[in-house]
Amino acid sequence: MKSVRLLLASLCLLSIPSTGRALVGPSQDGGGLAAHTVMLLKRSGKASGFCTGVVLTREIVLTAGHCAHGASDLAVYLNEGGAPTVIPINGSVIHPEFRADAIKTRQRSIDLALVRLSKPLPASLSPARLSSRQSVSTGDTFRIAGFGLTREGDARSAGTLRSGTIAARAPLSSILLWAEDPRHGGFGACTGDSGGPIFSEDGSEVVAVTVWSRGSGGKQCGELTQGALVGPQRSWIDQAMTRLTR
Repeated sequence: MKSVRLLLASLCLLSIPSTGRALVGPSQDGGGLAAHTVMLLKRSGKASGFCTGVVLTREIVLTAGHCAHGASDLAVYLNEGGAPTVIPINGSVIHPEFRADAIKTRQRSIDLALVRLSKPLPASLSPARLSSRQSVSTGDTFRIAGFGLTREGDARSAGTLRSGTIAARAPLSSILLWAEDPRHGGFGACTGDSGGPIFSEDGSEVVAVTVWSRGSGGKQCGELTQGALVGPQRSWIDQAMTRLTR
């Protein structure tokens, strides 16, 4: 119970609504994507934060590896009909090729993790379909969704599911998707969107999971979004799901 109270305390900064421009996108509710997307609360020692996750089953959520790495407490946070609910995580599997220092050391990293909930998600949430695509092409468009910041550095601007359109750009990779706002309007992933889904343009399947973002002028958000492609990792995802459901 203590860990749940600590996680709930981390929501205090998210409880004040914001009218600022969304970095992730113009839609405030994520549309139909909301049925497949959840918020994750994380504590690592004295630090707290949050990520986004993709519903695979009512008890398994896919997210970024760095969201689960080093977490002393991890939980899914729901707010249905004004009733806040925290569902603790009681198991996780991080991809064996995840490297926590990948950006600093310029190592290859597959930044994915699966987490198991201590009780099932409500029926209003449903499993997302994962894409089998092994690659993308420059100009392909996708829909990104997440609970992250709408104003960089302002924790109070987070906590609402938003979505928007991004387009693939170079460099092309066998494990990563690089994307940007096709209108160059400053939309893209930000803090808290990590682990969230990057859907096909029609919203029918998850092509990648958000893992990193970068802005212009030394900022962290609003220019580039990076996602880990799920197609090349389907075998590992299936194995991890089996491991978590034993």
